[in-house]
Amino acid sequence: MLARLALHIYPLLFILSPVWLYASNPQPPTPEKRLVVGSKNFMENRLLAEIMAQLIEAKTDITVTRRLGLAGTQVAFEALKSGSIDLYPEYTGTGLVSILGQPHMKSPQDTLNHVRAEFLSQWNLVWISPLGFENSYALAVSKTRAEQLNLHTISDLTKIASTLRAGLGYEFVQRPDGIPGLQREYGLTFKEIVTMQQTIKYQAIDTGEVDVLDVYTTDGRLAVYDLTVLQDDRHFFPPYEAAVLIRGETLQQFPQLGTTLASLTNSLDTQSMQTLNLRLQEKGDSVKHVAHDALVSIGLLQKAKQTSSSETSTSTHLFPYLWEHKHVLASHLGEHISLAGLALGLGILLAVPLGLILERQRNLAEPLIRLIGMTQTIPSIALLAFMIPIFGIGALPAIMALWLYSLFPILRNTYSGLRDTAPSAVEAAKALGMTEWQILSWVRLPLSAPVIMAGIRTSAVITVGTATLAAFIGAGGLGVPIVSGLQLANTTLILSGALPAALLALIVDGILSIVERWVKPKGIVAR
Repeated sequence: MLARLALHIYPLLFILSPVWLYASNPQPPTPEKRLVVGSKNFMENRLLAEIMAQLIEAKTDITVTRRLGLAGTQVAFEALKSGSIDLYPEYTGTGLVSILGQPHMKSPQDTLNHVRAEFLSQWNLVWISPLGFENSYALAVSKTRAEQLNLHTISDLTKIASTLRAGLGYEFVQRPDGIPGLQREYGLTFKEIVTMQQTIKYQAIDTGEVDVLDVYTTDGRLAVYDLTVLQDDRHFFPPYEAAVLIRGETLQQFPQLGTTLASLTNSLDTQSMQTLNLRLQEKGDSVKHVAHDALVSIGLLQKAKQTSSSETSTSTHLFPYLWEHKHVLASHLGEHISLAGLALGLGILLAVPLGLILERQRNLAEPLIRLIGMTQTIPSIALLAFMIPIFGIGALPAIMALWLYSLFPILRNTYSGLRDTAPSAVEAAKALGMTEWQILSWVRLPLSAPVIMAGIRTSAVITVGTATLAAFIGAGGLGVPIVSGLQLANTTLILSGALPAALLALIVDGILSIVERWVKPKGIVAR
């Protein structure tokens, strides 16, 4: 029975085995002097992380790995606590209110002192001196709308908010220093709240689809879109000084980091950050180049003599862009295949044998399959986030989450195929005196192979698509350009990840269709 099972179902594993070997060790061995710089998933935080990474590379002999674009404060902070990253840019008000869950303080110095003491005592995390600017939350409306409605403060907005539509960020609607706190402090209640990416919000207010935005005070698009920032007349928002948040163990391992990163103290102000952010948001400059220019402007680096054409490309057309960035995209494609391939392979290894067992224990089958099916109801990004405290960030938590998603279609089809296979053929086999195991090996399993393969094909397509979200936890893949493109509202960037992912799903499904025809018994004729 086992030999026949391997013959009919597991040839696929030999096809995927090179992928698994690559995924099990996707990076070269880690040198002794290596650290990981992370960032949240908005452009300013990416930029600050890149500035820190380039500075460390230039001033020390430490090798830096970047994990940029992690999905929000909690994901980045959990990654730091677990040691999956060594440092990332954070804001003191976020540390106080969102992470510590404590009431805000009006004094920037009091806020910094408090988060320094608490983070050090609770988690051995160190706040290095602030970079010189605050990036506070604020509410903004179009200048025309502000004049029409006589809006100057958030209190003014509160009086008419029930008639307005707000476009707000995903974190802002949940954070204590966001909508929940504004509702308590000001009684602010909008007619409708629509959550969307930062860049899309500006486009929405420009077209009149929304009336109010949450904005960052260092956002370069404030001037481009001619917005009025409303005064926080009750001083609700805490100070948000940008600073390096680093693990104490990392500073102990690399004592020179403290001096190196401290050279960024008070090096950037609000105006300079708006200018740098505008280059990223509206001019399409790369994070790498803007970070380098920032370090040059503050005297910490010398200007690079030249950059390769692939790095300086500004092509906005898809196919020229794909060609110019083919090596980077090929790397993302390899990461994507590794993630999806290993997750699918693990799903097959568990779900097919489990389906065989459940066919013999039918009283347990439906409850267990439904229980596993509940994983399909968990939002993908939430499941990825749940994995971080257990597995950290990177490929492993992504593979585990994708593996859980892969199980249900394979298990359901395996069980259903075995259970419902040609009753007349089964009865004939019994009449011939075949044992139950012989019937399973020689009748049920071969005849149900097309149904089982249909489940594997469905799972494969789902896994390839869902793997794009792995970028949010630093696992790479084709989701990296998609996430970056969403943040910049850059269709070319989005398509450079989305189209290869869609093509990969079609190719995988095509390969599995060939495997399906191969394992299908010769006597079965399609009707």
